[in-house]
Amino acid sequence: MSDTPAVTYAARDGFAVLTLDSPHNRNALSASLVQDLLAGLRRAGADEQVRGVVLTHTGNTFCAGADLKEALDADPAAAADIRTQWMVSLLRTILELPKPVVAQVNGNVRAGGMGILAACDLAVAGPDSSFALTEARIGLAPFIISLTLLPRMSARSAARYFQTGETFDAAEAERTGLITVSAEDPAAEVSRLAGQLRLGSPQGLAESKRLVNAALLAQFDRAADDLAKRSGSFFGTPQVIEGMTAFFQRRPPSWAQ
Repeated sequence: MSDTPAVTYAARDGFAVLTLDSPHNRNALSASLVQDLLAGLRRAGADEQVRGVVLTHTGNTFCAGADLKEALDADPAAAADIRTQWMVSLLRTILELPKPVVAQVNGNVRAGGMGILAACDLAVAGPDSSFALTEARIGLAPFIISLTLLPRMSARSAARYFQTGETFDAAEAERTGLITVSAEDPAAEVSRLAGQLRLGSPQGLAESKRLVNAALLAQFDRAADDLAKRSGSFFGTPQVIEGMTAFFQRRPPSWAQ
């Protein structure tokens, strides 16, 4: 494993800026990236000088979802259990952090990256952004990330994009409720929103976030274990192996017509 962090941490204007910085694999959710991101969130949560978190990325992809190569190189079933635990922990940490988390995206967001985006309190996406839930195309479903996606997206849009795997743009992401706003200059819009957030007191922001996320977290607690079991049971199945293999071989899977 490289000594270079997959997520960088910087303090700016009272905000912790966490940058997903693993462009070689399109910021996929590798072991190192997940652990670095969790560490950064916890560091920001513990720092009294930090008023909120900006979550952003290098390269043309915010997050490509699970690191499929890392998963294929391991025992798929065992790797699935670990990755499911990581995702549950990561989403819960964002939701429970007593400080606002603002996503700043201007690139591709896929699969697990969509769940992270939906967990953030505010999400701003630029004109180079695109979004897709492609799990069904490799024999899976957005099990764990449905915990944050379903409360954000409209029911009709979730039914469409969960199943079709279609790619959509920032304007459509705003219309569906996935993001807060699409912006020509996402950095400028995030800076503006951060200025508004700094007008709130730390306890006022924390309690407001608790109110907004209370129902979401209650449903999270009711469903997470069952979804984790369902997710883990699919890895290693013939259709998932075929789907992943086809993905890496850049060919349609056997069921595609």
